[in-house]
Amino acid sequence: MIANRATANPSTVLGRQLGDELRRLRERAGLTTVQAADALDCTKGKISRIENGRVAVRLPDLMAMLQSYKVSDTELRERLTGLARKANRRRRQGWWNQYSSVLADTYRDYIALETMADSVRTFQAQLVPGLLQTPEYIRAVTVASRQWETGAEIERFVQVRLARQQRLTGEASLNLWAVLSEAVLLQKVGGPQVMAAQLQHLLDMSEQPNVTIQVLPFSRGAHASMFGPYVVLGFPEEGALDVVLADNPTGSTWLEREAEVAPYRALFDAARTSALSPVESRILIHRRAKEHGS
Repeated sequence: MIANRATANPSTVLGRQLGDELRRLRERAGLTTVQAADALDCTKGKISRIENGRVAVRLPDLMAMLQSYKVSDTELRERLTGLARKANRRRRQGWWNQYSSVLADTYRDYIALETMADSVRTFQAQLVPGLLQTPEYIRAVTVASRQWETGAEIERFVQVRLARQQRLTGEASLNLWAVLSEAVLLQKVGGPQVMAAQLQHLLDMSEQPNVTIQVLPFSRGAHASMFGPYVVLGFPEEGALDVVLADNPTGSTWLEREAEVAPYRALFDAARTSALSPVESRILIHRRAKEHGS
């Protein structure tokens, strides 16, 4: 997974939200960016970068901004302070840092964002989503990718993917909605036995209240999502914007501007509408599992 445009990262997702809030408060106070810069004794450019979520907001600067904007609401001040602390938390503090030897920067960024997210909507054209893969399936995909040379590296990557899957269980579990092309069910990754077990795992996971799986069958013909897989990440903070990671023939692209993300939400809505219902999808997955197992 190599990003062509690494515009999204764990800091800017929350940083954008904090910046939006600070912009709103500045405008409510009737201040221009120049006046806000004078109050903080900084440049107009710094205020703009803060409001665009491009730079971290130090807590002293945040306190000075809130004072200049006459924000006295204790609850609001505490919420914004919490956002600033979370936005400034560095990626290396995550559990995935111990696997840095086998993870590209883009993948580490993705894991960090997924850890912060509360929802994942994904369309997959060829492979089972990583959050739903069995260990044997992960291992087969990893070997086929030829990105890792030793068995030890492969096993470390398998452990990373299994660790990610813990987000689907327990309190504050991730809501996953996956639309799979029928090709995902037919591709014999790892051989018939691995595929039969993988499809049974999809059936088992589809019974979880936070997991929705639909299959888009070949019979539905051409559709807009057929040109490549993508993931739409949603975040729990009020007003937080979605982030998209879209795969293409030359790598992967981060998208975070609303004008870029909105088309992918529409793509996903079209895909889930065209796909079989979750119940019908379970029937088809069960049928394909029996075919692989026979």
